[in-house]
Amino acid sequence: PVTSQVKNKAPAEVQITAEQLLREAKERELELLPPPPQQKITDVEELNDYKLRKRKTFEDNIRKNRTVISNWIKYAQWEESLKEIQRARSIYERALDVDYRNVTLWLKYAEMEMKNRQVNHARNIWDRAITTLPRVNQFWYKYTYMEEMLGNVAGSRQVFERWMEWQPEEQAWHSYINFELRYKEVDRARTIYERYILFNALLVIVHPDVKNWIKYARFEEKHSYFAHARKVYERAVEFFGEEHMDEHLYVAFAKFEENQKEFERVRVIYKYALDRIPKQDAQNLFKNYTIFEKKFGDRRGIEDIIVSKRRFQYEEEVKANPHNYDAWFDYLRLVESDADAETVREVYERAIANVPPIQEKRHWKRYIYLWINYALYEELEAKASKRTRQVYQACVELIPHKKFTFAKMWLLYAQFEIRQKNLPLARRALGTSIGKCPKNKLFKGYIELELQLREFDRCRKLYEKFLEFAPENCTSWIKFAELETILGDIDRARAIYELAISQPRLDMPEVLWKSYIDFEIEQEEYEKTRNLYRRLLQRTQHVKVWISFAQFELSAGREESLSRCRQIYEEANKAMRNCEEKEERVMLLESWKNFEEEFGTDTTKERIDKLMPEKIKKRRKLQAEDGSDAGWEEYYDYIFPEDTANQPNLKLLAMAKLWKKQQQESEAAEVDPDKDIDESQS
Repeated sequence: PVTSQVKNKAPAEVQITAEQLLREAKERELELLPPPPQQKITDVEELNDYKLRKRKTFEDNIRKNRTVISNWIKYAQWEESLKEIQRARSIYERALDVDYRNVTLWLKYAEMEMKNRQVNHARNIWDRAITTLPRVNQFWYKYTYMEEMLGNVAGSRQVFERWMEWQPEEQAWHSYINFELRYKEVDRARTIYERYILFNALLVIVHPDVKNWIKYARFEEKHSYFAHARKVYERAVEFFGEEHMDEHLYVAFAKFEENQKEFERVRVIYKYALDRIPKQDAQNLFKNYTIFEKKFGDRRGIEDIIVSKRRFQYEEEVKANPHNYDAWFDYLRLVESDADAETVREVYERAIANVPPIQEKRHWKRYIYLWINYALYEELEAKASKRTRQVYQACVELIPHKKFTFAKMWLLYAQFEIRQKNLPLARRALGTSIGKCPKNKLFKGYIELELQLREFDRCRKLYEKFLEFAPENCTSWIKFAELETILGDIDRARAIYELAISQPRLDMPEVLWKSYIDFEIEQEEYEKTRNLYRRLLQRTQHVKVWISFAQFELSAGREESLSRCRQIYEEANKAMRNCEEKEERVMLLESWKNFEEEFGTDTTKERIDKLMPEKIKKRRKLQAEDGSDAGWEEYYDYIFPEDTANQPNLKLLAMAKLWKKQQQESEAAEVDPDKDIDESQS
């Protein structure tokens, strides 16, 4: 047998799914269905035959599935369309035997009776419905509406009363109230409101909602019973108390009083509510209070409400995070600008009670300013020196001095005692600080204090203690020596400098040496200055030291100063020949050249010109951190003539370069002799 082979095995461009095939088949099936034929009934026999067939169809459908209520309703509505009310009623009754909880079935049954003006039958059905299903509000609404449409006001009221016994939802009560208001029965409506609000004594279980009280009060206000309305609001405030306060109640109460032009009562209501309602629940209250003050208050009242609002905001921030010290600062600034001293102290006490949980200085830096601001407030604003002293003492006792301290706090405490003219306490505070937790700042502050008091012996003792604590601090040595210099004790100052430069470890030795040298220059001890330079050069061969030494010799002002200066430069040049930092050697030669240009002769100028280096560009290979090649780098190098003369290889290399250059020039001349002839003729 011959088998057919598929030539193109690629998938089709348009893919058709099984779901699509089924959907298209269903759609075409609906299109092909012919419309049902129209039947015309011409006599009674055909009508009876038609009724028989339809009833048989409906009965068969019901027999197949009795629980499908839609079949019963369609059957009854068909009988109703034929004006067979008794048959339709029988069908509805049979359906109710099957499912009496079906709401739609009751509604359709009652609507059928009402459409056919069978009022008593409809009442009977509604009574059965509300008795069987009393929690279905739709039955009650339909029943009361039917009675009202029939003009049976008493019957409708009776139905409402039966409904209210079941304690329905809020809308049912309002429907009853609106029903009474439609017939101008205000007293009856008030009675319903009272029953609505109160159940026996208090209807707490059913509807303890604020809006129900507000609606009751507005009802009284609408009918011009203002005293009753105020009484309702007062009863509501008393009923809810301080545990279940709601801002909507107070806003409504205040607006009512505002409409009655009772502005003082409005202000009292707002302030009473703002003092007791939680801040996060009083935003609407704040807004309405602000609007009221803008309309009827003065500038002071507006400022008070704005400050009060900001205060509540800060309260929420510090309550959410008690260690948010920035929020405390803002809160304290606000309180200081508006509140009395006791309130400010209370907020300060609350703020400083939030001690950082970790004993690390970075966590205490913001916190300590709370104490500082507290002390400054007590001193400057409250004028309470005794409380200020207590604040400072409590703060320095709280700080863990074994781990860290705050010199600022000790110094502020001492300065406060000095302002109070209590010098012994100031000295005692600073002495205690140095004993517990010595710091450079504390020593400096204490010394500055004694200097201002001209207690120089105390300053000497403090400097001694300071230098025992921090012998590497060059600034302290310099200040100590300067103090002795001011006091005229030159030998003592020189001894201090000698002690300082003999220390094994210093933080800024160059500053110390410079100060010592300047001191000797001021005293015009030039020989001692030279010795100091020589001693310094034994420790370091830095180019700036040589240059400074040379400039000192130049400024000495004697006849041999030029020769001494030139000799220093020569010594420096010899000493720095082996220096790896060629830039420093270049700096020295440039300084020497400037000196020779100003004070030297032609011979010395020519000599220094021969010593100046040649600046050349070089390349070097770079390597990355992992050892791989990173390319080439260009840099500048210096070749000194003195170094070239001492290195024959460099001299040979220079001669080779010169020979190569000469060879290239001669080859160029031999290649183009005609060009030379033409040039000579021209």
